[in-house]
Amino acid sequence: MVQGRGSADLVMVTVAALLCLMVLTGHVHAATYTVGGSGGWTLNMDSWPKGKRFKAGDTLVFTYDPTIHNVVAVNRGGYSSCITPAGAKVYKSGKDQIKLPKGQNFFICNVAGHCESGMKIAINAA
Repeated sequence: MVQGRGSADLVMVTVAALLCLMVLTGHVHAATYTVGGSGGWTLNMDSWPKGKRFKAGDTLVFTYDPTIHNVVAVNRGGYSSCITPAGAKVYKSGKDQIKLPKGQNFFICNVAGHCESGMKIAINAA
């Protein structure tokens, strides 16, 4: 009977350790990206995501002067046409943090002419 109880304790400790590892692993894999690097969110950003691998749960940090820029989460059509769809979420703090959901994510600056000048990014979060 003592042998059976020892086995049950070992199983419980192992399960608890695996659960802790799973929780910690989930947090370790999320990354934070400053859009545009040290230059921040500005014109000619459309190529910034190239070569980066994004995952659902990663955070994008948009830093910019809120008196001249903003960030708008748009759909593919809004990204392609540089037009803000009705109901799009507009960020304007100058230090926005956006957690990526899984799938395609599109962001533009909707100040006149900025999106057309490359102030937009498309990101696929796996």
